Amino acid sequence: MSSNKKLEEQIIKLRENIVKLSSSSNEERNKALFLIKEGLLRDKEIIFEENRKDLLAAKEANLSSSIISRLIFDEKKLQSSIDGIQMIMDQEDPIGHIIEKRKLDDNLILEKVSFPLGVIGMIFESRPDALIQIVSLCLKSGNGIVLKGGKEAVNTNRALINSIIRSLNDFSLYAFWVILIESHSDVDTLLTMDCYIDLLIPRGSNSFVSYVMNNSKIPVMGHSDGICAIYVDESADLEKAALVCFDSKTQYPSACNAVETILVNKNISSAFLPILKEELDKKNVIIHGDKICASIIDCIDAVEEDWDSEYLDLEVAIKIVDNVDEAINHIAKHGSHHTDVILSKDENNILKFFNSVDSADVFSNCSTRFADGYRFGLGAEVGISTSKLHARGPVGVKGLMSTKYLLRGDNQIVEDYSSHKKNFKHEELM
Repeated sequence: MSSNKKLEEQIIKLRENIVKLSSSSNEERNKALFLIKEGLLRDKEIIFEENRKDLLAAKEANLSSSIISRLIFDEKKLQSSIDGIQMIMDQEDPIGHIIEKRKLDDNLILEKVSFPLGVIGMIFESRPDALIQIVSLCLKSGNGIVLKGGKEAVNTNRALINSIIRSLNDFSLYAFWVILIESHSDVDTLLTMDCYIDLLIPRGSNSFVSYVMNNSKIPVMGHSDGICAIYVDESADLEKAALVCFDSKTQYPSACNAVETILVNKNISSAFLPILKEELDKKNVIIHGDKICASIIDCIDAVEEDWDSEYLDLEVAIKIVDNVDEAINHIAKHGSHHTDVILSKDENNILKFFNSVDSADVFSNCSTRFADGYRFGLGAEVGISTSKLHARGPVGVKGLMSTKYLLRGDNQIVEDYSSHKKNFKHEELM
């Protein structure tokens, strides 16, 4: 791997500077977020112009419609970002929150409190609004951040970072807590900085996430594919189920929480599939169906690869299954542990699905698109983690915190307890 000495020095400086950030007050961090919010509104025309440059370059390069959709940063995306910042500001201070409190003995009190992770390295896709979410969450949680956005959004990302830094020019506490990097060699340097970077969050292909994991000693919190499935149970309300499937596929098809596979109980397939197709045809969704599906509605014959495909477009795979158990088994074999849904009126089947599907988000009777930090009330997210360690699902402010134990004593020594002169009380105080 190549090394960039200048970037190494910047990361070391950032590491030193975030001590002030991690010990700052909630009011100070909220003021900084307010200034960022005001700055984005002030600079919006500059940001929109830079975004138009990125969009033009993407179209000239014949990039996919899903990438172009993610790349757009307009009034709607700006307002959503502003709303997200406000939601983050409205949350309680995540630093110093007491999680456990225990009396070990008289005048020997143990507390487990939340504390920032430190410095986070974030490598994300072509969504410029993701940059705003990441920066805002890291600021609120007292973490430094090293960002690498997609090359497709290079002009927009620069404009956003320039606006954020300019907004905080006179706020000395935040003089140096965010770095934007752009090249692959910078990423390689980032991966070697295990003494200064506490967590890496890569968002991209499976091969890219694997590359990050295999080439760094830094802990990685990753999610790549979003192969989300919906199982339509035989007890489902067919009309409503079709609308949920339609929303899950078409509301924002390039999102990682869009449905890619619809599993339909065989007992309702003849009645449900024509209703579903009528809905999907409204957006010209391409259907890949198994043999039973193809015998009921017009579709492309599905192949084995379709069950493992993240289309990120107006395409969906449909498979007919015998029951909820077969649906669960299919998800276990082909899913990506992201978001899976059961549409059913049968509470026993819902509970079985909830207990058996091993995904970060498991829903009943609602769209997969609800798997989102903003919709969960987190304000925003740095991503949706499909791992089981540290944080899982949409990762908001609390997912960017670690903990430390604080023990307040009165000159006690362990020998007194080892020799049984004293005994622990271990009394829970909360």
